[in-house]
Amino acid sequence: MRAIVTTRNGDVGVMNIEERPDPTPTKDQVVVRVKAAGLNFADILCRQGLYPDGPPKPCVMGYEVSGIVESAGDEVDQKLIGKAVIAMTRFNGQAELVAVSSAQIFEKPASLSFEEAAAIPVNYLTAWALLVTMGGLRKDEAVLIHNAGGGVGLAALDIAKHIGAKTFGTASASKHEFLKERGLDHAIDYRNQDWLPVLIDLTQGKGVELVIDPLGGDSWKKSYRALRATGRMGVFGMSVASASGLSGKLRALKAVLQMPRYNPLGLMNRNKGVFGLNLGHMWGEGEKVRGWTMEIMRGVAEGWIRPHVDRAFPFDQIAEAHRHMEGRKNIGKVVLVP
Repeated sequence: MRAIVTTRNGDVGVMNIEERPDPTPTKDQVVVRVKAAGLNFADILCRQGLYPDGPPKPCVMGYEVSGIVESAGDEVDQKLIGKAVIAMTRFNGQAELVAVSSAQIFEKPASLSFEEAAAIPVNYLTAWALLVTMGGLRKDEAVLIHNAGGGVGLAALDIAKHIGAKTFGTASASKHEFLKERGLDHAIDYRNQDWLPVLIDLTQGKGVELVIDPLGGDSWKKSYRALRATGRMGVFGMSVASASGLSGKLRALKAVLQMPRYNPLGLMNRNKGVFGLNLGHMWGEGEKVRGWTMEIMRGVAEGWIRPHVDRAFPFDQIAEAHRHMEGRKNIGKVVLVP
Protein backbone atom coordinates (compact mmCIF):
# COMPACT_ATOMS: atom_id res chain seq x y z
CA MET A 1 0.00 0.00 0.00
CA ARG A 2 1.00 3.63 -0.44
CA ALA A 3 1.29 5.78 2.68
CA ILE A 4 2.33 9.31 3.60
CA VAL A 5 5.43 8.89 5.77
CA THR A 6 6.85 11.68 7.92
CA THR A 7 10.51 10.74 8.00
CA ARG A 8 11.77 13.22 10.62
CA ASN A 9 11.00 16.60 12.17
CA GLY A 10 11.09 19.51 9.76
CA ASP A 11 9.33 21.40 6.99
CA VAL A 12 7.07 19.89 4.33
CA GLY A 13 10.05 18.30 2.58
CA VAL A 14 10.33 15.59 5.26
CA MET A 15 7.15 13.84 4.02
CA ASN A 16 7.37 11.09 1.38
CA ILE A 17 4.94 8.74 -0.34
CA GLU A 18 6.25 5.24 0.39
CA GLU A 19 5.20 1.64 -0.16
CA ARG A 20 4.49 -0.15 3.10
CA PRO A 21 3.19 -3.66 3.85
CA ASP A 22 -0.58 -4.07 3.78
CA PRO A 23 -2.00 -4.37 7.31
CA THR A 24 -3.58 -7.62 8.52
CA PRO A 25 -6.49 -7.39 10.98
CA THR A 26 -6.17 -8.89 14.43
CA LYS A 27 -9.12 -10.87 15.78
CA ASP A 28 -11.08 -7.73 16.76
CA GLN A 29 -10.02 -5.42 13.92
CA VAL A 30 -11.12 -4.53 10.42
CA VAL A 31 -8.99 -3.27 7.56
CA VAL A 32 -10.44 -0.24 5.79
CA ARG A 33 -9.66 0.68 2.19
CA VAL A 34 -9.26 4.44 2.64
CA LYS A 35 -11.23 6.72 0.33
CA ALA A 36 -10.47 9.92 2.26
CA ALA A 37 -8.36 10.79 5.32
CA GLY A 38 -8.62 13.91 7.45
CA LEU A 39 -5.75 16.37 7.83
CA ASN A 40 -5.57 18.10 11.20
CA PHE A 41 -3.35 20.72 12.79
CA ALA A 42 -1.98 17.99 15.05
CA ASP A 43 -0.44 16.40 11.95
CA ILE A 44 1.35 19.66 11.17
CA LEU A 45 2.63 20.06 14.73
CA CYS A 46 3.77 16.43 14.70
CA ARG A 47 5.74 17.01 11.48
CA GLN A 48 7.34 20.06 13.09
CA GLY A 49 8.31 18.09 16.20
CA LEU A 50 5.97 20.11 18.42
CA TYR A 51 3.33 17.44 19.16
CA PRO A 52 4.28 15.37 22.22
CA ASP A 53 1.65 12.69 21.53
CA GLY A 54 2.87 11.95 18.01
CA PRO A 55 4.38 8.53 17.19
CA PRO A 56 8.14 8.12 16.78
CA LYS A 57 9.40 8.93 13.31
CA PRO A 58 9.36 7.69 10.65
CA CYS A 59 5.60 7.44 11.04
CA VAL A 60 2.26 7.61 9.27
CA MET A 61 -0.09 10.20 10.74
CA GLY A 62 -3.88 10.39 10.49
CA TYR A 63 -6.64 10.23 13.11
CA GLU A 64 -9.70 9.70 10.90
CA VAL A 65 -10.71 8.09 7.63
CA SER A 66 -13.69 7.07 5.57
CA GLY A 67 -13.66 4.08 3.28
CA ILE A 68 -14.76 0.50 2.64
CA VAL A 69 -14.19 -2.43 4.99
CA GLU A 70 -11.92 -4.80 3.05
CA SER A 71 -11.35 -7.56 5.60
CA ALA A 72 -12.26 -8.43 9.18
CA GLY A 73 -10.77 -10.42 12.05
CA ASP A 74 -12.17 -13.71 13.31
CA GLU A 75 -14.19 -12.13 16.14
CA VAL A 76 -15.73 -9.41 13.95
CA ASP A 77 -19.05 -9.67 12.11
CA GLN A 78 -18.02 -10.65 8.57
CA LYS A 79 -21.08 -8.85 7.21
CA LEU A 80 -19.11 -5.61 7.72
CA ILE A 81 -16.93 -6.48 4.74
CA GLY A 82 -17.89 -4.21 1.85
CA LYS A 83 -19.63 -1.65 4.08
CA ALA A 84 -18.88 2.07 3.81
CA VAL A 85 -17.66 3.33 7.18
CA ILE A 86 -16.12 6.19 9.09
CA ALA A 87 -13.24 5.22 11.37
CA MET A 88 -11.25 6.86 14.12
CA THR A 89 -7.60 5.86 13.89
CA ARG A 90 -4.77 6.22 16.35
CA PHE A 91 -2.37 7.34 13.63
CA ASN A 92 -1.76 5.40 10.37
CA GLY A 93 -4.88 6.84 8.70
CA GLN A 94 -3.05 8.65 5.88
CA ALA A 95 -2.52 5.49 3.86
CA GLU A 96 -4.41 3.40 1.33
CA LEU A 97 -5.24 0.78 4.00
CA VAL A 98 -5.56 1.02 7.78
CA ALA A 99 -6.36 -1.55 10.47
CA VAL A 100 -8.64 -0.32 13.26
CA SER A 101 -10.65 -1.81 16.10
CA SER A 102 -14.18 -2.69 15.07
CA ALA A 103 -15.36 -0.57 18.02
CA GLN A 104 -13.93 2.51 16.29
CA ILE A 105 -15.97 2.29 13.09
CA PHE A 106 -19.37 3.75 12.29
CA GLU A 107 -21.61 3.35 9.28
CA LYS A 108 -21.08 6.17 6.79
CA PRO A 109 -24.30 8.15 6.21
CA ALA A 110 -25.40 7.73 2.61
CA SER A 111 -26.02 11.49 2.41
CA LEU A 112 -22.29 12.23 2.82
CA SER A 113 -19.53 11.79 0.30
CA PHE A 114 -16.41 9.98 1.50
CA GLU A 115 -14.62 13.35 1.68
CA GLU A 116 -17.41 14.84 3.82
CA ALA A 117 -17.50 11.74 6.02
CA ALA A 118 -13.76 12.06 6.74
CA ALA A 119 -14.47 15.58 8.03
CA ILE A 120 -16.68 14.25 10.84
CA PRO A 121 -14.66 12.48 13.58
CA VAL A 122 -11.96 14.86 14.86
CA ASN A 123 -13.70 18.17 14.17
CA TYR A 124 -17.20 17.32 15.32
CA LEU A 125 -16.19 15.23 18.34
CA THR A 126 -13.90 18.06 19.46
CA ALA A 127 -16.64 20.63 18.99
CA TRP A 128 -19.24 18.43 20.72
CA ALA A 129 -17.03 17.90 23.77
CA LEU A 130 -16.18 21.60 23.99
CA LEU A 131 -19.68 22.99 23.55
CA VAL A 132 -22.03 20.33 24.87
CA THR A 133 -20.23 17.94 27.22
CA MET A 134 -17.79 20.27 28.95
CA GLY A 135 -18.95 23.75 27.95
CA GLY A 136 -22.62 23.17 28.80
CA LEU A 137 -23.74 25.71 26.20
CA ARG A 138 -27.45 26.51 26.44
CA LYS A 139 -30.02 28.26 24.32
CA ASP A 140 -29.66 32.07 24.24
CA GLU A 141 -26.16 31.97 25.75
CA ALA A 142 -23.31 33.56 23.76
CA VAL A 143 -20.28 31.68 22.46
CA LEU A 144 -17.06 32.99 20.93
CA ILE A 145 -15.51 30.58 18.42
CA HIS A 146 -11.88 31.33 17.60
CA ASN A 147 -10.74 30.30 14.10
CA ALA A 148 -14.40 30.10 13.16
CA GLY A 149 -13.54 29.33 9.54
CA GLY A 150 -11.52 26.22 10.37
CA GLY A 151 -12.75 22.65 10.64
CA VAL A 152 -13.51 22.72 14.37
CA GLY A 153 -14.85 26.26 14.03
CA LEU A 154 -17.49 25.30 11.45
CA ALA A 155 -18.38 22.19 13.44
CA ALA A 156 -18.85 24.32 16.55
CA LEU A 157 -21.01 26.74 14.58
CA ASP A 158 -23.31 23.92 13.45
CA ILE A 159 -23.73 22.71 17.02
CA ALA A 160 -24.14 26.17 18.57
CA LYS A 161 -26.82 27.11 16.04
CA HIS A 162 -28.70 23.88 16.78
CA ILE A 163 -28.58 24.67 20.51
CA GLY A 164 -29.91 28.17 19.83
CA ALA A 165 -26.91 30.11 21.12
CA LYS A 166 -25.78 33.53 19.91
CA THR A 167 -22.57 33.08 17.92
CA PHE A 168 -19.46 35.24 17.60
CA GLY A 169 -16.42 34.15 15.65
CA THR A 170 -12.92 35.39 14.88
CA ALA A 171 -11.70 34.90 11.31
CA SER A 172 -9.88 36.76 8.57
CA ALA A 173 -12.09 39.16 6.63
CA SER A 174 -12.03 37.00 3.49
CA LYS A 175 -13.99 34.30 5.34
CA HIS A 176 -16.72 36.53 6.81
CA GLU A 177 -19.22 36.29 3.97
CA PHE A 178 -19.06 32.48 3.98
CA LEU A 179 -19.42 32.36 7.77
CA LYS A 180 -22.46 34.63 7.74
CA GLU A 181 -24.04 32.40 5.09
CA ARG A 182 -23.43 29.45 7.44
CA GLY A 183 -25.29 31.31 10.19
CA LEU A 184 -22.63 33.08 12.25
CA ASP A 185 -24.24 36.05 13.97
CA HIS A 186 -21.12 38.23 14.29
CA ALA A 187 -17.80 37.77 12.48
CA ILE A 188 -14.77 39.62 13.91
CA ASP A 189 -11.62 40.30 11.87
CA TYR A 190 -8.81 39.35 14.25
CA ARG A 191 -6.02 40.27 11.84
CA ASN A 192 -6.77 43.97 11.37
CA GLN A 193 -8.20 44.86 14.77
CA ASP A 194 -8.11 43.85 18.41
CA TRP A 195 -11.00 41.40 18.65
CA LEU A 196 -11.58 41.77 22.42
CA PRO A 197 -12.94 45.36 22.53
CA VAL A 198 -15.04 44.59 19.44
CA LEU A 199 -16.59 41.61 21.21
CA ILE A 200 -17.18 43.58 24.41
CA ASP A 201 -18.90 46.30 22.40
CA LEU A 202 -21.07 43.79 20.52
CA THR A 203 -22.18 42.24 23.82
CA GLN A 204 -22.93 45.62 25.45
CA GLY A 205 -20.03 45.18 27.85
CA LYS A 206 -21.11 41.76 29.12
CA GLY A 207 -18.88 39.28 27.34
CA VAL A 208 -19.87 35.72 26.51
CA GLU A 209 -20.73 32.55 28.41
CA LEU A 210 -18.35 30.31 26.48
CA VAL A 211 -15.09 30.74 24.54
CA ILE A 212 -13.33 27.91 22.70
CA ASP A 213 -9.67 28.72 22.03
CA PRO A 214 -7.12 26.58 20.11
CA LEU A 215 -4.52 29.34 19.92
CA GLY A 216 -2.65 29.28 23.23
CA GLY A 217 -0.20 31.74 24.72
CA ASP A 218 -1.43 35.27 25.30
CA SER A 219 -4.71 34.54 23.53
CA TRP A 220 -5.89 32.57 26.55
CA LYS A 221 -5.53 35.66 28.74
CA LYS A 222 -7.73 37.70 26.40
CA SER A 223 -10.27 34.90 26.00
CA TYR A 224 -10.58 34.65 29.78
CA ARG A 225 -11.25 38.40 29.97
CA ALA A 226 -14.01 37.92 27.38
CA LEU A 227 -16.04 35.78 29.80
CA ARG A 228 -18.97 37.18 31.70
CA ALA A 229 -20.01 35.82 35.11
CA THR A 230 -20.52 32.01 35.01
CA GLY A 231 -18.50 31.97 31.78
CA ARG A 232 -16.38 29.01 30.73
CA MET A 233 -13.27 28.84 28.55
CA GLY A 234 -12.33 25.65 26.73
CA VAL A 235 -8.75 25.34 25.47
CA PHE A 236 -7.83 22.64 22.98
CA GLY A 237 -4.60 23.54 21.22
CA MET A 238 -1.62 25.85 20.92
CA SER A 239 -1.50 26.66 17.22
CA VAL A 240 0.40 29.93 17.77
CA ALA A 241 3.49 27.77 18.33
CA SER A 242 3.39 26.34 14.80
CA ALA A 243 6.72 26.67 12.97
CA SER A 244 9.46 24.29 11.91
CA GLY A 245 12.97 24.01 13.31
CA LEU A 246 14.44 26.36 15.90
CA SER A 247 11.84 29.06 15.23
CA GLY A 248 9.10 26.57 16.13
CA LYS A 249 10.76 25.70 19.44
CA LEU A 250 11.23 29.40 20.23
CA ARG A 251 7.60 30.17 19.39
CA ALA A 252 6.47 27.27 21.56
CA LEU A 253 8.59 28.54 24.45
CA LYS A 254 7.17 32.05 24.01
CA ALA A 255 3.61 30.67 24.01
CA VAL A 256 4.29 28.74 27.22
CA LEU A 257 5.75 31.81 28.93
CA GLN A 258 2.73 33.90 27.89
CA MET A 259 0.21 31.41 29.26
CA PRO A 260 -2.00 32.64 32.08
CA ARG A 261 -1.89 31.00 35.50
CA TYR A 262 -5.20 30.13 37.12
CA ASN A 263 -5.89 29.18 40.72
CA PRO A 264 -9.08 27.92 42.37
CA LEU A 265 -9.56 31.02 44.52
CA GLY A 266 -9.31 33.35 41.54
CA LEU A 267 -11.77 31.27 39.54
CA MET A 268 -14.15 31.17 42.48
CA ASN A 269 -14.02 34.92 43.08
CA ARG A 270 -14.60 35.70 39.41
CA ASN A 271 -17.30 33.06 38.88
CA LYS A 272 -15.49 31.70 35.83
CA GLY A 273 -14.27 28.30 34.71
CA VAL A 274 -11.43 26.99 32.54
CA PHE A 275 -11.20 23.50 31.09
CA GLY A 276 -9.04 21.68 28.58
CA LEU A 277 -9.65 19.05 25.92
CA ASN A 278 -7.22 16.69 24.20
CA LEU A 279 -9.24 14.32 22.02
CA GLY A 280 -6.13 12.19 21.50
CA HIS A 281 -6.26 11.27 25.20
CA MET A 282 -9.83 9.95 25.00
CA TRP A 283 -9.00 6.46 23.68
CA GLY A 284 -9.82 4.94 27.06
CA GLU A 285 -13.32 6.45 26.96
CA GLY A 286 -14.66 4.57 23.95
CA GLU A 287 -18.22 4.25 25.25
CA LYS A 288 -18.43 7.96 25.96
CA VAL A 289 -17.02 8.93 22.56
CA ARG A 290 -19.37 6.47 20.83
CA GLY A 291 -22.30 8.21 22.52
CA TRP A 292 -21.14 11.60 21.23
CA THR A 293 -20.70 10.13 17.76
CA MET A 294 -24.24 8.77 17.71
CA GLU A 295 -25.57 12.23 18.58
CA ILE A 296 -23.52 13.72 15.75
CA MET A 297 -24.80 11.07 13.32
CA ARG A 298 -28.32 11.95 14.38
CA GLY A 299 -27.48 15.56 13.50
CA VAL A 300 -26.33 14.45 10.05
CA ALA A 301 -29.62 12.60 9.53
CA GLU A 302 -31.64 15.60 10.69
CA GLY A 303 -29.62 18.00 8.55
CA TRP A 304 -28.08 20.31 11.14
CA ILE A 305 -24.61 18.72 11.01
CA ARG A 306 -23.15 19.87 7.68
CA PRO A 307 -19.45 19.02 7.24
CA HIS A 308 -17.80 21.36 4.76
CA VAL A 309 -14.74 20.21 2.81
CA ASP A 310 -12.48 23.05 1.73
CA ARG A 311 -10.20 20.99 -0.52
CA ALA A 312 -9.32 17.35 -1.17
CA PHE A 313 -5.62 16.91 -1.94
CA PRO A 314 -4.20 13.75 -3.54
CA PHE A 315 -1.60 11.98 -1.40
CA ASP A 316 1.20 13.18 -3.69
CA GLN A 317 0.23 16.79 -2.94
CA ILE A 318 0.69 16.38 0.81
CA ALA A 319 3.23 19.24 1.00
CA GLU A 320 0.75 21.61 -0.64
CA ALA A 321 -1.98 20.44 1.75
CA HIS A 322 0.20 21.23 4.79
CA ARG A 323 1.10 24.65 3.40
CA HIS A 324 -2.58 25.37 2.74
CA MET A 325 -3.50 24.68 6.38
CA GLU A 326 -0.45 26.38 7.87
CA GLY A 327 -1.31 29.51 5.90
CA ARG A 328 -4.85 29.48 7.39
CA LYS A 329 -6.22 29.43 3.83
CA ASN A 330 -8.83 26.75 4.43
CA ILE A 331 -12.48 27.27 5.21
CA GLY A 332 -13.57 24.03 6.81
CA LYS A 333 -11.87 20.67 6.43
CA VAL A 334 -8.85 19.68 4.41
CA VAL A 335 -8.84 16.00 3.41
CA LEU A 336 -6.40 13.70 1.64
CA VAL A 337 -7.43 11.19 -1.03
CA PRO A 338 -5.27 8.27 -2.22
